[in-house]
Formats: sequence, structure tokens, C-alpha cells
Amino acid sequence: MSHRLFNLKNSKCFVPHGHNEYVKVYLASEGEDRLDGSWNMSNGFKALKSTWHNWIDEAVDHSMQLSNLDPLLDYFKENEPENLKHTLITPGDPTTEILAACFYAKINAFLERDDIDMRCNRVEIEETPTNTVIFHGDPEKAISVDHYDGPEIPWWKRADMSINDL
Repeated sequence: MSHRLFNLKNSKCFVPHGHNEYVKVYLASEGEDRLDGSWNMSNGFKALKSTWHNWIDEAVDHSMQLSNLDPLLDYFKENEPENLKHTLITPGDPTTEILAACFYAKINAFLERDDIDMRCNRVEIEETPTNTVIFHGDPEKAISVDHYDGPEIPWWKRADMSINDL
């Protein structure tokens, strides 16, 4: 992925640059599923992983991550609209912290839509070997939408393949 932290004007992170991010998702059973002594799974891993992996591989991988306030968005809208589908837009700077909170909300939207009786209870994103962010909590409380003028249900709450609201 690549990103730019627009609010860090005098920083090397202000310049678009890339990282290899590694995402770990932790799921917990929400139900009272009794293991049957044979199959011994509350949900098959194929069902659990298919949508999430597809979203990461097809939408998030190699995306350009920008703040909803970044003027580079205007450049892409005017000059490269075909690349907007590869632009992940966060409310404020696309830090690892906000990505972890958004990913947490997104996977839970997928699980709920697919009626899978599990919920994400932790997301870890390793941005560099020395920088890993762990999110577990309420994304509603963590994600500020004070300056986000998208739809009522933003991309991170929708169980679709979106990474922005353009």
C-alpha cells in the first residue's frame, strides 16, 4: 500500500510512500455452539475467510490511502478518475490506527451480513517490523467523522467491496 499523512506537513510521511502491511484478524464465537465431537467447528474457515480475503486482495492491496481532506483526491478526480477505485479514503490521515479501526468495523459488517455467528474482537496491523497497531474496542467511539462528509453508512460499515465513498 501507499499513503500520505497530509496533516504532518514537515514530515517524511507527508510525501506519498509505501509499506508492506500485514493484517491479523481475531474472531470469537458469539454463540453457544456446542462442538459436536466430529466436525468440532462453530463455523468453517472457508466461509469465514473468503469474503475478507477477497476484499483485502482485490480492494485494499496496492491501494493509495489518503485522508478525505487531502488535495490529492482532487487530482485523481480530475486527472485519473479510473484510479479512484484503488484509493482507500479515511476520515483524517490514513494512519495504521484508523485503518485498524476501519478494518475491525468492516469485517464485522461482513460477518453480520453472512450470518456467521462470530465477531471480530481484535485487529492487528503491522506497518513495519517495529510498528504494529492493535485495535479492540468500539469503532464507533474511535473513528471521528466530524470532518467526513460521506454517506450516512460509510464504506467501513458496509458489507461490500468498497474502500471509499466516491
